[in-house]
Amino acid sequence: MTTASSLISSSHHIDFDSVFGMEDTGMVHMFESLITTGLKNFLGCPAVFSEAALIEFFANGSVRDGLVVSTMNGVHVEISEKVFAEAFELPIDGLTDVSDVPKNLVFDARSLFSASQEQVSISCLKKELKLEVRLLHDILAKTMFVKAGSFDAVTRERFMLMTCITYGVKVNWSILLFNVLKEMVTPASRQAKGFAIQICAILKTVPGFVFGESRVFPASRVLTEKSIHRYVAVNDKVGGEADIDAPRVKKTPVKKAVSHKRPAVDIETVPVVKKQRTTKGKPLVIAQEAVPLQIVEVAADAPVEQPPVPKRKS
Repeated sequence: MTTASSLISSSHHIDFDSVFGMEDTGMVHMFESLITTGLKNFLGCPAVFSEAALIEFFANGSVRDGLVVSTMNGVHVEISEKVFAEAFELPIDGLTDVSDVPKNLVFDARSLFSASQEQVSISCLKKELKLEVRLLHDILAKTMFVKAGSFDAVTRERFMLMTCITYGVKVNWSILLFNVLKEMVTPASRQAKGFAIQICAILKTVPGFVFGESRVFPASRVLTEKSIHRYVAVNDKVGGEADIDAPRVKKTPVKKAVSHKRPAVDIETVPVVKKQRTTKGKPLVIAQEAVPLQIVEVAADAPVEQPPVPKRKS
């Protein structure tokens, strides 16, 4: 069963006003590129969602004649590619096939994205990339294409899209993202479900539909200046394996490890002192054992020699 928590478990929402207050030029440039490519309203729309509405939408959702359709509280809902694109002002022109990305830009990106002096492969590990590129990869994988499982590996498709975003190549995000939505409501599809706040933003515009009780997107899933600073600090220490999710960062505080070790040292020290004090009381025992018991007994049984009695003179 689809739950609201599963729809937002790995998704990132972006507070663009906050992230542009950063001094990290690499991060700022990455977020500027997301705006340039036309994704600001999709990634930064009002972060409000309704759990009940989402559950009902996916429970009754399907694809019919190229439209995403569902029935909610007796209200028929239809979402076309045009409605989807207009809701978030997504570009409707540009590349739809990553194979069309210019090869010279891909070659340059292999060096630009690398965290070292060596070029990375198009299919590489995320830890080989610069921090701002790792975060861009997570935004693509988790929020836009909603992939399930591990995010440690960079696929060829995501590398190509990161190249387009970074170098300003036009992408038809309307088609790409709407296709993801269609897969989400297709029965037996292996596509993970997401787009929680985006779907709710569209449902609010449906005539006759009562949205119901809503919730604010969890702060731990919102990219802000503070959360990104924490992301950078943690990944600098652990080599890029940590996620930006706040609860994960708090699981390994340094102070706890130190506090457990100190009492252990004190406990070990006390018995050593006691043993030394105990050994000081043992000389009496050693002194008693200095003379074997057998020797004492033999000495007690030995005949006592008497001095010779002088003879009397007659």
